[in-house]
Amino acid sequence: MKDRPKNHPVIVHIGNISELDYWAQEIPEYAKDLSGAFWPGPMTLLLKRTSKASDAITGGQDVVGVRLPSHPVALELLNQFHRLGGHGVVAPSANRFGGVSPTTAQAVEEELGEYLNEDDVILDGGECDVGIESTIVDCTGNVPRILRLGAITSEMIQSIYHLDVNESESGIRVSGALAKHYSPRARVLIDEIPKPGDGLIALSKFETPNGVSRLASPVNVEEFAHQLYAALRRADALQLTRVSVYLPEGEGLASAIRDRVTRAASES
Repeated sequence: MKDRPKNHPVIVHIGNISELDYWAQEIPEYAKDLSGAFWPGPMTLLLKRTSKASDAITGGQDVVGVRLPSHPVALELLNQFHRLGGHGVVAPSANRFGGVSPTTAQAVEEELGEYLNEDDVILDGGECDVGIESTIVDCTGNVPRILRLGAITSEMIQSIYHLDVNESESGIRVSGALAKHYSPRARVLIDEIPKPGDGLIALSKFETPNGVSRLASPVNVEEFAHQLYAALRRADALQLTRVSVYLPEGEGLASAIRDRVTRAASES
């Protein structure tokens, strides 16, 4: 959205799988299996683009990112647009480039309100269900390759016809892959004991030291993902200069949380 580099790709959101062929071509069978299993849902597929996916959408790459969201408000918007002749909505996260993604309509207003025109509309669908961005899967090779971790985990993808999943580096540019991303103004510290005046994000089993502002106390990794970005934004609202995050252990969604926090804590 704001300050996004011209070569940075954005995601095409569709309301029906039938619209996939408008944007993508040479779709492998495993990609069709994945879309059938996890769409609508928090998974973005990278596919070879058609001529309809311009350089402005793909960042000049030969691949396009496509997602079919599950939120009923988003689906209603997309399907109404389809009835008017549209084939999808191209949209990034509603935040300044590199910043913390908003998870509520109020957060969008706080992030971008000063840049909106009087005719612009913010659709309020309530809090985001998952809280962190979609899993991005590169489907341009012989096997799927996860380029950004999310709620659709490697284990879930491997369960579809027992596919192997490649998680090695890729030259494809995707949203959220920069070393420093999802960063609040406050400095993010990983697994450090917070000092008085700091903020703390940690599972509820960890106690809050005296003088520390508790920003979130999730009871499990699902709540952790749901609350993470709102807690980082709360740190900035409280004008904290440092936030300590105790990372959850485990695979799946916990890995995605560690990815987001590590990028938020990066100083590169």
